[in-house]
Order: sequence, then structure tokens, then C-alpha cells
Amino acid sequence: MRFLNYGHLCETTARFINGVTGNYPAAPHDLRPSYARAINTIRPTTLPAQPAGITIDYEDSGWVTYCVERSIFPHIVGLATASHGATREAWDRHVVAALDLIREIHPALRNIVDLFVTDVVVLNSGANGGGSANTMPGVVLVSPAPAWTTLDYAMCLVHEGLHTALFILECTYEMFTLPPKILEQEENRAYSAIKMEPRPFHAALHAAAVTVPLMAMEHQQGGSTLVDQYRDSLRASCADMKARRRLCTPYGLLLLDELCTWAEADELDFGRVIHSLTSPEYTGYKPPVAA
Repeated sequence: MRFLNYGHLCETTARFINGVTGNYPAAPHDLRPSYARAINTIRPTTLPAQPAGITIDYEDSGWVTYCVERSIFPHIVGLATASHGATREAWDRHVVAALDLIREIHPALRNIVDLFVTDVVVLNSGANGGGSANTMPGVVLVSPAPAWTTLDYAMCLVHEGLHTALFILECTYEMFTLPPKILEQEENRAYSAIKMEPRPFHAALHAAAVTVPLMAMEHQQGGSTLVDQYRDSLRASCADMKARRRLCTPYGLLLLDELCTWAEADELDFGRVIHSLTSPEYTGYKPPVAA
């Protein structure tokens, strides 16, 4: 699946960088610093992405103020309580361990997170989930439940990191034939694999895509809770989105069809997910050139 392929994501990110800054990364090692410079044209000047690494922050982060002022993820930032030394140290350990686990599951999956996630803001709000937004690319909000395992943290980082990757794909190639506001209209909604209710078409496609690596990660670790929870809803979402194919550009259809082919098989092939992460068959995409 192209949306999971690290080579395709790197190629697309380089084109995104060129579109924003007018320059291509000079070499592979310059991809992340160049990405940071590109998304800094979108982010507030007071909250820049760093050229390397992941910054961990908490409820006193400027990103929390930014979200509160703009009503972004109010269910996460609005209920956050104060945290202190021992709690923050435990969160830091969990995030670091989660990053290590992601690499253990597959190095390319860790590479995706390292490319697209620049800031992790951990909060104690009782939301038991995460959030990311197109207006703050690179930033992942995490509100963990007390019982979260290292795998839960890892899946949250992959989930939100892939949302950012999909945003970069959409900015670079266009995935939909209508703007987001129109996609929110009732007739342009599709069943969401995660929310299990109709959502704007672009949100439904994002939700369906991010379930794939999460199920694969849990499967690799010997679990099946997410497969049992989302297998049928993912198939229902795919059927609903396929009925609205007119809402996808040719590139959007490419991603949708790859996703649906995998989700609608009699048995979910997690080997195919792992194959998608590095397979050359998904790299080398050539976008159409305007006449």
C-alpha cells in the first residue's frame, strides 16, 4: 500500500518541500531538516519544528495554548491537569520505549515516525487517545490512559504520524475532487472505520488508512483486539467509500483501491502490510504533468 511505503513517502515529502520552499533536499540525510523548514512555514513562528529528533512537552507547552485559543482538540487540551516531575519522567520513558518498540516491529515504521513527528505533547486529560491537525504538522498530542502499555503509546505515535503523512500526500498530489468544506456535507460523508459513524469523506479515508498499521503492529505483538474491533467496520468503510469514488482524484483512487483490496480479502494479510513498508513496487510515482 503506497500510503505506508517509506520510499514513496520520502519521494512525496521531497516534492512537498520543493513546492513550499522551491528547493529539493540536497541528500537523503537532509530530508528531515528540509521537511522541518517546510512545515515551519505553516506552523506559528514561535513554535518551530527542530531539524532532528522529537521534542517531548507537556500541558504548559505553547502548543496547548495554541490549541485552547483555537478550540483544537478541546476534549484533550481543555481538561488537562498539571503534571510534575515523576509523572513527566514516566511519560518520557514510555515515549522512548514506544519509539524503540516501533523500530523493533519494523525499522521503516520508525523511519516514518522520525520523519513526520517533530513534537509530542503528553497531557493528563482523561481523553485516552491522541490528536494531530493539519494546521500544526509534526505535532502529536497524547493523552494516555493510566493502563496504557508501551504498545499503546507506539500505536498512538504511528497513528498520528501517519495522519501527518497523509496530509503531505494530499498537499502534494491532491486526493479529492472537492474541498474539505464540501466533503463535510451529508451526501459526501462515508462510514468511518474508527468512529463507526458517517464522517466527511476525507476523514473517513484517513481513518481507514491508519487502522492498517495499527492492526499489523498489534498482530506482530501477538494481539487481536483491534482486528476484532475494526475488521468489519473497515470493510464497511471501504464499501461506502467505493460507492463515492467520484470524490477521489486518480491519485486518491490509487490509494483507496490499494486499501480496499487489502481490507476486503477473506483473510487480512499482515505480511502484505509489512511488505508495503519497503517494497520498490510502491515507489517511483510519477504525477501527471499539466499540459
